[in-house]
Amino acid sequence: MGLNFRKSISLGKGLKLNLSKSGPSVSFGKSGFRQSVNLKGQARTTVGIPGTGIYYTKTNNVKNLVGGLTGNDTSKKGKKTSGKAADSKGSAKTKDAAKSAKAAPAAKQVNEELIAQSKARLEEFAAGIDALKSVHKQSDGYIDWEAIANGAVSGQLKELQPFAQSVLAGDIDAYFKVIEQVDPFDDLLEYGSGFEVGTDDPKLMEIEFQVKSDEIIPTEYPDMKANGEIVTKAFSKTAYYELVQDYVSSTMLRVARDTFALLPVQQVIIHAVDKVLNPATGNDEEVTIASVKIKRDAMATLNFERIDPSDCLESFESNVKFRKTAGYAPVDRVLP
Repeated sequence: MGLNFRKSISLGKGLKLNLSKSGPSVSFGKSGFRQSVNLKGQARTTVGIPGTGIYYTKTNNVKNLVGGLTGNDTSKKGKKTSGKAADSKGSAKTKDAAKSAKAAPAAKQVNEELIAQSKARLEEFAAGIDALKSVHKQSDGYIDWEAIANGAVSGQLKELQPFAQSVLAGDIDAYFKVIEQVDPFDDLLEYGSGFEVGTDDPKLMEIEFQVKSDEIIPTEYPDMKANGEIVTKAFSKTAYYELVQDYVSSTMLRVARDTFALLPVQQVIIHAVDKVLNPATGNDEEVTIASVKIKRDAMATLNFERIDPSDCLESFESNVKFRKTAGYAPVDRVLP
């Protein structure tokens, strides 16, 4: 993975801590976990704390709202109706006319239902795409380690007290224990991305973000014909690469936000790693495609609802080579 530190860990799945604007709640272990997804591009995660009867719900956008949205629906074909031969030519015409009169509104109803279903699928896909571009807008709430160490917290936050003094003292081992327990990027793992964190400096955290764009970013999108039928179309190279850029930039900012919220570090260095084509060998190779160093005080000035993530990263010390028609190219990593 390329991280050469005194200590580093890879983050696995398992939600351990949820934070919101109204306040954090903590749950260790995987008991009481359930998740549901709605059509607005949101995943609702509910965590229960065993033995307490307390549940906490957090809403996140996830990758699986994008996957599986480009397949065509198959509508049920109407069954053919057959009857006895008419006794006369006139009688047969009358029956045919009656059948046509009944079939017309039925066909119209089926078509309207298909159009409504197709529109819902298009909206669902659009919500998933928006989720990929807006990862940075959702973040965990700030943990006040001073308050936890002084016992000025109640309820679930007391679960973090065993770590408080060590974290405040800059104990790197305590940092990693907290990260292992909390899983700060758990909902990002739902996208399929991977993370590895490491440091040998209590004021700095370095994080490697495995993009896995071939698993996350769709290459096709659904479109609807006038009759309501869904057809699949390929994204242009420009549209596809811009979506990759949006997701990578947005996620890097989100990782920095969550790291500053969790630990008293002053700087975060994030390296995005993905597979890109090496024209010299003709093979896809895993390389660093973006690297950025973000300081806590600079992060605090950002309005995350209004920023453009890729433009924002350029305001920090960063190495990025991106072309709209070719995507990312390998770069050197920003140094601590």
